[in-house]
Amino acid sequence: MVQMLEKLDQELFVYLNNQQSPFWDAIMVFASDKYVWIPFYLLLVGYLVYRYKRQSIPMLLMAIAAIGLADFVASGLFKPYFARLRPCHDPEISEMVNLVRGCGGKFGFMSSHAATSFAFAVFFNLILSDRYLIFKVILVAWAVIVSYSRIYLGVHYPGDIIGGALLGSTLALLSSLGYTFLLNKYPALVR
Repeated sequence: MVQMLEKLDQELFVYLNNQQSPFWDAIMVFASDKYVWIPFYLLLVGYLVYRYKRQSIPMLLMAIAAIGLADFVASGLFKPYFARLRPCHDPEISEMVNLVRGCGGKFGFMSSHAATSFAFAVFFNLILSDRYLIFKVILVAWAVIVSYSRIYLGVHYPGDIIGGALLGSTLALLSSLGYTFLLNKYPALVR
């Protein structure tokens, strides 16, 4: 069963990774670059502090907890434990990989990009009101694009992405529960 899933994962990867064009190469490299998103994060933090005042402190702390844990668990625990080679390092399919930019570390399960972007997107989807519906949809679309870019660039299998997205979403859920707990325990934060 596991071998069948791995084979399916490889076949899906080869199909998705072969959908290349010079136009999309640049966009996917951009989407995958964690540093280009820093201005967006800073604007969001500024808005949250302006809009939510004291309530932004536990909000930002729990968002950082979800994202930090997602990165640590994916990269620090799961990648070395499972030791699943990235497609670009896998001798079984490495010749079929369209590698747009460098390959990265040796192991790929789970994708840290998927884990952290979904932790970020899901956390804010869970804690913000429906008044921010468009922003919530944009966050999920952003997380999907960042995650897909890792397949496009040839550095992760779809299974790595799905695992990372599930991990990030789970940690976002736990952090949102922590955020709700903090607001209930310290009601002065919402005033």
